[in-house]
Amino acid sequence: MTERVYVKKHVLHGNQAIAEENRELFKSKGVLTLNLLSSPGAGKTTLLEGFLNSIKNEINVAVIEGDVATALDAERIAACGAHAVQINTHGSCHLDAKMVSQVLDYFNLADLDLLVIENVGNLVCPAEFDLGEDLRIVLLSTTEGIDKVVKYPVVFQKADAVILNKIDLLPYLSFNVEQFIHDVRELNPKVPIFQISARDGEGVKEWTDWLIEKIHKP
Repeated sequence: MTERVYVKKHVLHGNQAIAEENRELFKSKGVLTLNLLSSPGAGKTTLLEGFLNSIKNEINVAVIEGDVATALDAERIAACGAHAVQINTHGSCHLDAKMVSQVLDYFNLADLDLLVIENVGNLVCPAEFDLGEDLRIVLLSTTEGIDKVVKYPVVFQKADAVILNKIDLLPYLSFNVEQFIHDVRELNPKVPIFQISARDGEGVKEWTDWLIEKIHKP
């Protein structure tokens, strides 16, 4: 006799229960929570550095940093004046709701306007795991190639906003922006799409204004 155990379904069900607890806690404290996803090296941390430096006198922000190892990104965020807590997954390719829940006591959530969760660099695994966030933001860089949207559709289907980073490099690449927008719209017709250069700041204000509006929305 054999028995088939659907491990993925069980794991996701358990994660969802904790994610809902996280979401209720964030809601009760009045803090907007953002789950930021991308491949490694796409520019998540650079984007956050620019964002934090531009709004530090307007809103209170804290950051949870997810990485397989090191605290390098958390140190970069802390240098911007934000409270940052590092989660090292020690091999896991994503954060889950329990990992997030276990570090929330390090924050005074009631004092925050925004909690950013910078997920482990990966376009596959994190897409399946709800952390209790309000908004899921997906960042892709022009250097990754035009095919990533169709190769990894789930993460784009579930996005509340999509950011195309490193547009300053477009003159040196064969990346087709129109095709990118088309592919995203095929999966997620109404999602906002922002074209930015986190390095030189081009387009970042539009993204920042959109996010601040979400924070202040009743």
